[in-house]
Amino acid sequence: MVLYFIGLGLADEKDVTVKGKEAIESSEFVYLEAYTSILMISKERLEEYYDKEFILTDREYVESNCDEMLERARDNVVSFCVVGDPFGATTHTDLFIRCKEMGVETKVIHNASIINAMGITGLQLYRFGEIISIPFFTENWRPYSFAEKIEHNLARGLHTLCLLDIKVKEPTEESLCMKVKEYMPPRFMSCKTAVEQLIEAAKENGYEQYNEESKCFGLARVGADDNKIVSGLLKDFLDIDMGAPLHSFIICGELHPVEEEMYEYYQPS
Repeated sequence: MVLYFIGLGLADEKDVTVKGKEAIESSEFVYLEAYTSILMISKERLEEYYDKEFILTDREYVESNCDEMLERARDNVVSFCVVGDPFGATTHTDLFIRCKEMGVETKVIHNASIINAMGITGLQLYRFGEIISIPFFTENWRPYSFAEKIEHNLARGLHTLCLLDIKVKEPTEESLCMKVKEYMPPRFMSCKTAVEQLIEAAKENGYEQYNEESKCFGLARVGADDNKIVSGLLKDFLDIDMGAPLHSFIICGELHPVEEEMYEYYQPS
């Protein structure tokens, strides 16, 4: 009958909107997308709050094997729950288009995501350029394309939001050719790791728009009671412990006087 795309917000079970809560409670089947981001609570706590079973979905399921969910939505009310906003930092347009192609009715219920919640830094949202993602480097794979995008933003005086990589249910390289996949333990990139990679990318490519003296913000657990927002120079974050995940990072462009005041406000004491 309908597939709801529901944003759960940033932190816990109570961040959902009233509309989203009502949709979940009316659903016969509830799916939880659990690979692009995470809430800071367990699946069990969600299930207790809603008195519903949440069916975990990984990337492979959503991108390739979600026929069961879509078929159920033909005759039932089904919720597909996403941390943050369903069309925020992570989009699910492919799934949305498949619904349209199959004649499955969809309804979208939005929520907060890091893209608007980063306003807590005091940086003006319309002064941001292209958002970039920083992937974990490996021994054999060290892409630097994200740094080029930062350069372009800074050349225009614009801030850059950096979304930091998470690895949830990622197959090991050795198991990719095996019939039974083995998965790596979950990993969540820290601001420190992001800065190490940012510095490496700048040095390897001779970038000059940002360097170790660039003004930045580190964000951790935005939306939670123990959120942490810190401002400092890029190099400072090599020694700043932002605590538990999830982390995000911002490289500042030209600062408006009010933004400069907020930068000073968030300096570590």
